[in-house]
Amino acid sequence: MRLSHTDCWWTESKPPYHLLTKNFFGAEVTFRYLVGMPRLISRSLAVGLCAFLGACATAPKVTKNTSKTFSTVVVDAGHGGKDNGAYRRYGGAEKLATLDVAKRLDRKLRESELNTVMTRSSDVFISLDERVAIENSQKNAIFVSIHFNDSRRRAIHGFETYYHSGDSFDLANRIQSKLVTIPHSANRGVHTANFRVLRLATYPAVLVECGFLSNRSEGSEARSIEYRELLADRIAEAIVEQRYGPGVYHGSAQAAAQSQPASTDSDLTPAALHH
Repeated sequence: MRLSHTDCWWTESKPPYHLLTKNFFGAEVTFRYLVGMPRLISRSLAVGLCAFLGACATAPKVTKNTSKTFSTVVVDAGHGGKDNGAYRRYGGAEKLATLDVAKRLDRKLRESELNTVMTRSSDVFISLDERVAIENSQKNAIFVSIHFNDSRRRAIHGFETYYHSGDSFDLANRIQSKLVTIPHSANRGVHTANFRVLRLATYPAVLVECGFLSNRSEGSEARSIEYRELLADRIAEAIVEQRYGPGVYHGSAQAAAQSQPASTDSDLTPAALHH
């Protein structure tokens, strides 16, 4: 939201003051000016003050591009505690699936000599603001949030990866590319999103949708330990390659045995990569 002098309004008051009221995101702030000041000068000062304060309130967030230099990965298991996320008969509670995949991802990244921080490591509720605080408190980091998708249309299936800042696109694209190597996967593309944990991140941040719990096949797979291991393995491979380059990551034998070229619904073409 951009604030301007049109957000200010004058209120005539009893001498010896004029009152200027300013609305900052719904909160009214009132400034008082002496009637004795020349009207043009007082209005100019007031409008200038409004413009200055508005600019301060809307100063652009600076994102540090650590996409090639990061040493820490903040692993975020979506939902938790009182927040189940999606809940479907086939896939169960999203909060449990995300936690399991996140724990596996955390282990694989540490085995690859990357530092990790988990926003939650048990079934507890963590607010979005707390997640943002955790991710932004790290130094030289990236943020990866694990989720599962949901739809009223049960036939919909596939992987999606979201990002907000341009510095996050390469990481999002690499994760999506690795996920769609899973057999029988569907590529639903890489998209921009205004999710709070992405929008307020000061480092590259992505959110991964690991399939649809509402789909019979993907929901059933999400309950499988082997499938969750495979999801974590593909995401870990993408993250390690993003940092160190191809050929460095060594996944589990179990995950490697399940890998083969995937049958995808679409290619990672520029048209498919942007919402």
